[in-house]
Amino acid sequence: MRDHLNKRCMSRREMLGLCRNAFGGVALLGLLNSLPFGRKLWASGADAAELMTPKTPHFRPRAKHIIFLYMDGGISQVDAFDPKPRLNKEHGENPFEKFEVDPTQFNNYGRIMKSHWDFKQHGDSGMWMSELFPHLSTCVDDIAMINSMVSDFPEHTNANYFLHTGIGIQGRPSMGAWVTYGLGSENENLPGYVVLDGGLIPPGGLDNFKNGFLPAGYQASVLKAQKAPVANIRPQEAADSLQTAKLDHIRQMDQNVLVRLGQADEIEATIANYELAYRMQSAVPELTEFKDESKTTMNLYGIYSEDVHTQSYGAQCLLARRLVERGVRFIELTCPKVEADRWDQHSNLKDGHFKNAHAVDQPIAGLIKDLKQRGLLDDTLIVFAGEFGRTPFAQGSDGRDHNPSAFSIWLAGAGIKGGTVYGKTDEYGYRVVENKTTIHDLHATMLFLMGIDHERHTYRFSGRDIRLTDVHGQVIKGILA
Repeated sequence: MRDHLNKRCMSRREMLGLCRNAFGGVALLGLLNSLPFGRKLWASGADAAELMTPKTPHFRPRAKHIIFLYMDGGISQVDAFDPKPRLNKEHGENPFEKFEVDPTQFNNYGRIMKSHWDFKQHGDSGMWMSELFPHLSTCVDDIAMINSMVSDFPEHTNANYFLHTGIGIQGRPSMGAWVTYGLGSENENLPGYVVLDGGLIPPGGLDNFKNGFLPAGYQASVLKAQKAPVANIRPQEAADSLQTAKLDHIRQMDQNVLVRLGQADEIEATIANYELAYRMQSAVPELTEFKDESKTTMNLYGIYSEDVHTQSYGAQCLLARRLVERGVRFIELTCPKVEADRWDQHSNLKDGHFKNAHAVDQPIAGLIKDLKQRGLLDDTLIVFAGEFGRTPFAQGSDGRDHNPSAFSIWLAGAGIKGGTVYGKTDEYGYRVVENKTTIHDLHATMLFLMGIDHERHTYRFSGRDIRLTDVHGQVIKGILA
């Protein structure tokens, strides 16, 4: 009898009855991979409400917020911040006759190439800056310039991972995730870590902004600086009660699944994500509405510029200030998509660097001045950095290749000694000769200014305590006020 039952064909009704949970599982998997905004905002295995609760730092912080101005592609230090008169004297000569030349990304070695822009000293500090940045040069007394940065990687993807996560491979938590993991957020209606999409996805993709092995709630939420900053942010229902009823019904269905399955971290994360999404529907439209900003402020950021890319980046910078006002911990700005390849000029450097600089110069200067006059620069740290620098000799005839052995970044705001120049490169701007500074040092300093000891700020994963700075990093005391 049993053999007969085992051999008989299953009816369609029986098959559907047996498989109904499997179909539900497929639907659930689709839900978990298609969350609002395309990402999971909340943690697995933790009370979502506790993730972003403000936390006590290790010591008294100087900064409460970080604005990271990411210069995608690698800006040329010898054309922007680190003048080298010797390049003018030896323009057109063979670099192999002058110094040891390292292998480059493309090994297309040209002649020594002088800068296309003149440098001048600015401010009471007399800091040097090129004509590429006429607006930013008015802010040098608020800036600490580091001319002695180095990276471990000469290629964009690995260098971007290194800059953002402290290690040159995919899958580690980004610095914004580490900050929010340590400190939480001051606004329960907005994410603690926001990336503003300027139109370019950097090499390495969105993994530059992810949570890695940290709880999912600490990864970035990507917003656009426009009226619709994220998909589906405005309710479609005619009345708020209708949407609330829908969300209550979804929540009840999810809770029913939890009752049957017990603790299911991904489902709990989904529930919390919907709740945050609902709160964001009221907070985000108000955030991105600039009607309460004065014409003077809009002009300060370059939003009335004839250059549409200046307008775009100006909107990002203004939105960054508004996010700071609302308690967001970490805000990263990405570059606008100008009619040239980011800052990565392997050819036609003069045109490409000019267009990129013109897009960001006035908005960044406006951001510094606006934060300062509102008293927000006192507790906001601004960091301006790319993933590496560029060579003092040409690639081909009119470009520059990647140079991880020396480049410039700058910091301004909370805890920073303005008007400071830290570190030194050789006469060609090719290698560091004084106060070599690493990405780990930069991360240690950023965390320090936020009140976090980078050596104590760890997360247990894969059998050991891991930190943003790995086993490296020293606070850059020479730039601190």
